[in-house]
Amino acid sequence: MSQHIVPAPSQTIYPFPPKPAKLSEQQKAEHITDIKRLLLEKNAVLVAHYYTDPEIQALAEATGGCVADSLEMARFGNEHPATTLIVAGVRFMGETAKILTPEKTVLMPDLGAECSLDLGCPEAAFTAFCDAHPEHTVVVYANTSAAVKARADWIVTSSIALEIVEHLDSEEKSIIWGPDRHLGSYIAKQTGADMLLWQGECVVHDEFSAKALREMKALHPDAAILVHPESPASVVQMADAVGSTSQLIAAAKALPQQKLIVATDKGIFYKMQQAVPEKTLYEAPTAGNGATCRSCAHCPWMAMNGLKAIQTALEQGGVAHEIHVDAKLRDKALVPLNRMLNFAAELKMKVQGNA
Repeated sequence: MSQHIVPAPSQTIYPFPPKPAKLSEQQKAEHITDIKRLLLEKNAVLVAHYYTDPEIQALAEATGGCVADSLEMARFGNEHPATTLIVAGVRFMGETAKILTPEKTVLMPDLGAECSLDLGCPEAAFTAFCDAHPEHTVVVYANTSAAVKARADWIVTSSIALEIVEHLDSEEKSIIWGPDRHLGSYIAKQTGADMLLWQGECVVHDEFSAKALREMKALHPDAAILVHPESPASVVQMADAVGSTSQLIAAAKALPQQKLIVATDKGIFYKMQQAVPEKTLYEAPTAGNGATCRSCAHCPWMAMNGLKAIQTALEQGGVAHEIHVDAKLRDKALVPLNRMLNFAAELKMKVQGNA
């Protein structure tokens, strides 16, 4: 195994959006009623990520939409007869949906809903690095912009990344991996592949603390630990199960333990608790408390997908909410995306789960 660390273009402290104003129960009920009406009027369907707030996930389920990981959200939208998709997630998820379904209108509650992995891997800097290492195969995580995807040779989700990197390593290919350094390091250790690691991170997963997790485990010694591989290696090493969002939900069902400590965005608890209603779920501790904890296990950009924002997007659409991907860029991004999907089909795998 050979891991080479790539300096990040800058150690950015990402400005978090302000927390949305809390709604009263009456306001929530009014928004839900209006959204249901607008979905029918606009021939639209709501697709929501596992990390959105539980009320958004419940609304997607109640209206015939879906709750899933980003790729499954895009594929659901592609196959659904609705002509408009409203994507409750972050920007790269809307772009992925548009790449797979260019003929449909793709709306987002707030186009300002970003992702630190995407922000930490700007197209110009990443392209320049790739160009400086032309002998390397470029593999990028799905949590990236359409422009970065277009520069890649392969796009991967966290559930198929190991298999694809193993395949490339068997062909003796050196790899540029971007953008998540924790996931990249995990895959390099598992596969022994020669990988250059871009130094991005998810602000949520990066905050999980091994020291605090050990303390929680001591309080609940009979609990299993479930960890997303975007977490630090010291946290991953403590896990009983490591995997993508979908894989962690499956692990929650498969593991015999009745208590589960979960190290990923707490939005996943809505679907995980549905899967294992008899089990007790605990949030894994982050690196800080109160003022020293920035995300506190919940993506601040995911929180921008509120009921009011969804209603506004359906009512207004247009430049403030609609996702556009340049046709030439889309064609380039489709090449590595289809390469992954075809690889998965050959393995007879169902690709599930990035973030």
